[in-house]
Amino acid sequence: MPANETAVERERRRGRGAQSNTSGRFEAEARVAFDDGWQSIEDLPPFKTTVSADSARKVITRNDSPDVGFDRSINPYRGCEHGCVYCFARPTHAYLGLSPGLDFESKLFAKHDAPALLEKELAHPGYEPRMIAIGTNTDPYQPIERDLKIMRGILEVLDRVSHPVGIVTKSALVVRDLDILSRMAARNLVKVGISVTTLDAKLARTMEPRASTPTKRLEALKLLSDAGVPTKVMVSPVIPALNDAEMERILDSAAHIGVKEASYILLRLPLEVRDLFREWLVANYPDRYRHVFTVIRDMRGGKDYDSQWGVRMKGSGPMAWMIGRRFEIACAKLGLNKKRAKLTTEHFERPKDSGGQLSLF
Repeated sequence: MPANETAVERERRRGRGAQSNTSGRFEAEARVAFDDGWQSIEDLPPFKTTVSADSARKVITRNDSPDVGFDRSINPYRGCEHGCVYCFARPTHAYLGLSPGLDFESKLFAKHDAPALLEKELAHPGYEPRMIAIGTNTDPYQPIERDLKIMRGILEVLDRVSHPVGIVTKSALVVRDLDILSRMAARNLVKVGISVTTLDAKLARTMEPRASTPTKRLEALKLLSDAGVPTKVMVSPVIPALNDAEMERILDSAAHIGVKEASYILLRLPLEVRDLFREWLVANYPDRYRHVFTVIRDMRGGKDYDSQWGVRMKGSGPMAWMIGRRFEIACAKLGLNKKRAKLTTEHFERPKDSGGQLSLF
């Protein structure tokens, strides 16, 4: 493969996942760094994380997707510093006029007033409670949460009104909120899924540079399970010829620390993610590049990605079938998914709307 002419210098992107920062697909102009012989590129500073305020009017996002298992979610942050090169949420940065590449993991947006907005939405007379999913787009426990504590504020609201929530993360920071999570778990109000993509620390650091190490994620699962919080290990994404051979080891490691549920999702490469993932493979695993994409296309009907409902998560064809059977056999052997935690809305107490009209009686 020829050298990637759009790749940003290694020193400028140290600790990041993407190799490049090409303009978003909605931009009228494309800007690419170019060495004009005056060493101007060498003078450019490294990519530093910046956080801007996201002034959303509502915080609960609705969806009618038939294959995700929830109809509402909250994303406290836009962009994610974890820098997972495969992240299917990367293309959303193009809507902000930014690159799904390095911009996605360095130019972040925080919804500082999310807890207040959430309480206002829950107080609406027409609101009907159902599980809210958090972490389905970008990670609510990414590094900036350590200081901003927006996710903790959201949990405090949900705990106060007894509203069910399902959390997905790949950060051990989730155990910081164990006091709230354990209280909610006692009322069947919470479940936590942690993504363990690989047990190989080197692969994890290359593929998910600022996420918690595999060991820390397993430790977090154990602490949550020991505290009575229903947990799920998520083997996702499964990347053929890169981490698919680890599926059984990951499930076994999780089962032996008390995890009761498991799931997996096949690698998804929508829009700009395909090219970013290809760049990363060529740079880090050039010997596997062609084989990985050949198998991916075998599981996607000859394409790099198939967004069809019911197929996008698991793929199709013999290889996808084999991965699915391996998962089912391993779960049966380890006793996973025998019983799934069911959250309840019976404890929900609608908060009082301090800004609304007073009742006549």
